[in-house]
Amino acid sequence: MRRFRFLLSRRWVLFLVAVIVLAGVAWRLGEWQFHRLEDRKDRNAIIERNEAAPPVDVADVMSREGSLSAQDEWKRVTATGTYAPDDTVVVRYRTRDGAAGVDVVVPLELRDGSSVLVDRGWFGTDNRGATPDDVPAPPAGEVTIEGWVRINGTGDSTAVNEQSTRAINSDRIAEALGRDIRPGFIDLRSESPAPAEPLRPLALPELDSGPHFFYGLQWWFFGLLALFGFGYLVYDEARGGRGQVRGTRRSEPPSQGAQHPTVDGQHDASQE
Repeated sequence: MRRFRFLLSRRWVLFLVAVIVLAGVAWRLGEWQFHRLEDRKDRNAIIERNEAAPPVDVADVMSREGSLSAQDEWKRVTATGTYAPDDTVVVRYRTRDGAAGVDVVVPLELRDGSSVLVDRGWFGTDNRGATPDDVPAPPAGEVTIEGWVRINGTGDSTAVNEQSTRAINSDRIAEALGRDIRPGFIDLRSESPAPAEPLRPLALPELDSGPHFFYGLQWWFFGLLALFGFGYLVYDEARGGRGQVRGTRRSEPPSQGAQHPTVDGQHDASQE
């Protein structure tokens, strides 16, 4: 075991600790990707189940006093009411096929006096400071809509400033508009009567598994590669390193410049 005593040196101990930390981080990142894969599968199952079910009245899902869960997202609902175009909110920095634009969110006033937020779709605009006055108007009078239930966004991006935001949150918008708004919002699927200028509708998210499985395998491979590389360096060091055996050095040919033919112990003058 003498050949492995070098492992007790400070340099090799620190090297081993670094490799263990690296392998551990790679393992956790791989697990994280596989957890994301499971979350995506659960989301896909919810979307498929809710999309296959018939639409229900908005009050059956988005109650005034209740809250929404992940199981409610992408349920199909119908609602009848009147749009309030003066309270339109634009959602900034939304792109479609590489083009800039905004999502147009309009409260729909229901017959009981409450409102539900409706994301009517995407509107392309080169003006990053687009306001509600810049977007097409919704249908006037009583409207019947069908759409998908969505849960609120979270974080600082939900702040509402001059009827614009970066993520939809019914609580923040209700506070900004001074309205009684039901929790969550609806991504519009259809509305009747049709508007004079329709917006580009939302597309359902893709129901594939994404890249998470292969990303997880890659992280685990990186961790195993770090451990294998350390093991190989230990083996190489134990056998002398770079082809050396037991710490001996390879014999090197004598330098040609240091050799001079001699005659009777004297330098040959002809070589000088």
